[in-house]
Amino acid sequence: MTDDVEESVENGEFDPKKPLKKSAPYLKLIARYNKAGFKDYGDRADNIDKKFADLERLANTARDREFSIFWANIQVLGPSIYSRPPVPVVIPRFRGDRKPIPRVASELLERCSIVAFEMEDIDGIMRATRDDLSILSRGVPWVRYEAKSKDNKFVERICIDHVNRKDFAHDPAREWKEVDWVGKRSWMTKSEMRKRFRSTSGNAYMNAVFAIRRDEQNNTDGMQKAGVWEIWSKSANRVVWVTEGVEVLLDDDEPHLTLDGFFPCPKPAYGTTQRNSLIPVPDYVQYKDQIEEVNELTARISSLTESVKVKGFYPAGASDIGEAIEAAIKSTDNRSVLVPVSNWAAFGDLGTGEPIIWLPLEMIGNVIVQLVNLRRQLIQDIYEISGLSDIMRGSTDPNETLGAQELKSQYGSVRIRDRQDEMVRVARDLTRITCEIMSENFQKDTLLEMSQMEIPSNADIKKQIVALEKQMKGIEAQIREAQADPEIQAKAKEKPEIAQQIIQQAQGKVQELAGQINELNETVTIEKVMKLLREQRVRPYTLDIETDSTITPDENQQKKRATEFTAAVGGILQQAVPAVQQVPQIAPLMAETLKYVASQFRAGRQLDATIDEFAEAMKQIAAQPKANPEADAAAKQAEADMQAKALDAKLKQDGYARDTQIKGQLADHEAKMRAYEATEKVKAIQLESQQKAEKHAQDMELGALDVRKKELEVQKLGAEIGAAAQKADIHAAEAGQRMAERAAATEAAEMETASE
Repeated sequence: MTDDVEESVENGEFDPKKPLKKSAPYLKLIARYNKAGFKDYGDRADNIDKKFADLERLANTARDREFSIFWANIQVLGPSIYSRPPVPVVIPRFRGDRKPIPRVASELLERCSIVAFEMEDIDGIMRATRDDLSILSRGVPWVRYEAKSKDNKFVERICIDHVNRKDFAHDPAREWKEVDWVGKRSWMTKSEMRKRFRSTSGNAYMNAVFAIRRDEQNNTDGMQKAGVWEIWSKSANRVVWVTEGVEVLLDDDEPHLTLDGFFPCPKPAYGTTQRNSLIPVPDYVQYKDQIEEVNELTARISSLTESVKVKGFYPAGASDIGEAIEAAIKSTDNRSVLVPVSNWAAFGDLGTGEPIIWLPLEMIGNVIVQLVNLRRQLIQDIYEISGLSDIMRGSTDPNETLGAQELKSQYGSVRIRDRQDEMVRVARDLTRITCEIMSENFQKDTLLEMSQMEIPSNADIKKQIVALEKQMKGIEAQIREAQADPEIQAKAKEKPEIAQQIIQQAQGKVQELAGQINELNETVTIEKVMKLLREQRVRPYTLDIETDSTITPDENQQKKRATEFTAAVGGILQQAVPAVQQVPQIAPLMAETLKYVASQFRAGRQLDATIDEFAEAMKQIAAQPKANPEADAAAKQAEADMQAKALDAKLKQDGYARDTQIKGQLADHEAKMRAYEATEKVKAIQLESQQKAEKHAQDMELGALDVRKKELEVQKLGAEIGAAAQKADIHAAEAGQRMAERAAATEAAEMETASE
């Protein structure tokens, strides 16, 4: 690009009078990172990359034979620690919290993060991170937020990048919590740097070191580029951009993202690290000696294998025996089998009786067998060091039991479980950073478009509330008009019960509308959701952001868990439904029990919500009173009356010419209906009163008869008592007479005795 074109670009917001900060302190941070031991790590990583896959070296036919044990180990280890893309999971932090706003916000954020991951090819990024972790013991992703106008529309997106190990640097701390700064290098052309940094640092970018960048395999895109470091400093709360050759900062600003962990990248996925540091130690160096021995034995085996050919010697002209043997060994012509030897006597006893002497192939074969066995042992040692069990390689003993094989698989995975957890942790951190950026920066229209959710706004709810309030005011005005109308008041005085019932129905309708307004006020709106998402202090305590597993699922185990879930929930439902039908008061307990049992399984958001809705519905159904036909008929009649009154009010508002006539007809109709109802009620009351009077008269007659009966019983009892008294007097007189007679007889007897 010519200087004229360069000078024609507007400076934009750049102020040439404003002094720019120096870039030297930040470039020294990068140099300090390399001196802390990471340059040595980078050099060794270059060699390991060549050992793993270098097309030029592997395609060279002149190289020594090698056993690709390192490549094979990585091919087994990689899919074992990561095999499928993560799926974001955003749920209310506490499962018992069924508040509508957190539930809607979590579903909105989960859908948006899923879309963001799919748009950024999260699987490719995670696989690149996995390969760096398994080969070089460190993998780094990076998250960016981009917003721009496109086609008169504001476009926002989350960008997730895999960072090459050479383009990542950080504070050489002992652990990640102590890291104060991180840096990511981007390779930019001159036009890209002009577009990005002209408005912040003028033409300073032109002094950058532009060159054609090449990798270890001499690959290049053929474009002149400069490496620009984007450094996030936690202690300074700044983000700066620097590059080699430019003495000032290309850009310097406060962080454009407000993240909980400050850095726009998660903690790298680490394998083994050097003690008390974050310097990665690749697994290759742990068994490098064994790999070199395996390759050395492979070269020997290959050399001996090439020499295992049928070769013999026979008598010939003048020639030395040593040269003949060397010629036989080095011969590559498979058609040349026999070698002439002139000094046949040099073979000694071997050459006396046989016309042809053959090379001792059995000895060479035995050596090859010993070398193969030794190499097999070394390979087993590598498996022991790397932790790859025989069951993971698909090699099993058919005589082993299933339990033995499962035990091997279990303990074989123990060595790589930390790597699996690291990949899950990185996926979870990427999900959290993505959700955090979207929560605090994305506009509500972008979130709704990404999630494809229909969440009403405050304006929509307000329109519905205004309509209901207007309807309430119409009913209240209708009541006031009725109270002010002399004709209606006169009719009301004639039939106060009917008038009171009409007023109660109108008041009930007003209360119903007020309840609908309260429900609308509690409706979840996009503004309420955005308020929760924007609130940095509340969101982490309300929403739990996770991700599912990134390793290959066990289909049999999944089927087993699904069967257990179906059996558990089905058993609860079989017990709950009859119990609630018999004892409605038990519905809350059964509902909470169902929620608890379902919470022990990860059944998915949709099924969780369905279970929650069913449980709440079960509570509501149990709380409803039993059906009452008379009450239903009264309610229907009241509803019909309210509809008639509403129609009357509508006619008034519309100003129809026949409003008065229709009103009179409606009033007559209502009066007739009320008169009919009143007549029926009076008849019923009269009939009931007559029945009561007749029953009362019968009761009085029965009472009089009872009184007469009691009187007769009393008279009879008195007569019986008098007769008994008379009998007692007679008995007493008779007893007295008998006693007198006895006394007289006694006296006479005594007198006779005395006379004698």
